[in-house]
Amino acid sequence: MTTALILAVLIGAVSGSRTLLGPAAVSWAAYGGWLDLSGSWLFFLGHPVSPWVFTAMAAGELVMDKLPSTPSRKRPFPFASRIAGGAIAGAAIGANAGAWVPGLIAGGLGAVVGTLLGYAARRRMAAAFGRDRPAALIEDAVALTVALLVVAAA
Repeated sequence: MTTALILAVLIGAVSGSRTLLGPAAVSWAAYGGWLDLSGSWLFFLGHPVSPWVFTAMAAGELVMDKLPSTPSRKRPFPFASRIAGGAIAGAAIGANAGAWVPGLIAGGLGAVVGTLLGYAARRRMAAAFGRDRPAALIEDAVALTVALLVVAAA
């Protein structure tokens, strides 16, 4: 169970960086049979349509994130959305180990940490590059890589 909680924190941190990337990753894992969510309230993540819907929304988020009009991730609604995404993704990782409630909590906490650390890291990278776009693309790549590693390990 310890491994599942660590993975739940990490997938939560992914959602702290990119809200819908964590749920998209666990949805693909559930659909592909890597996560068994069939007996839990999270069964919908494994439905054949779910990974496509979450992926489309995550792709839209990746585009929207680069727009200058996008609000800060630290504002109440974006922050709460990231926590919710992380909690759901963490619950899915935890459910696979028979511990969805601890996974939900770990995923939510990971999202808080991922939101704050991702914000700070992106600001520093953007300052170093002299513009935000390269920093945002690096953040995207790191979040996607971590998401893939987490679901592969779950």
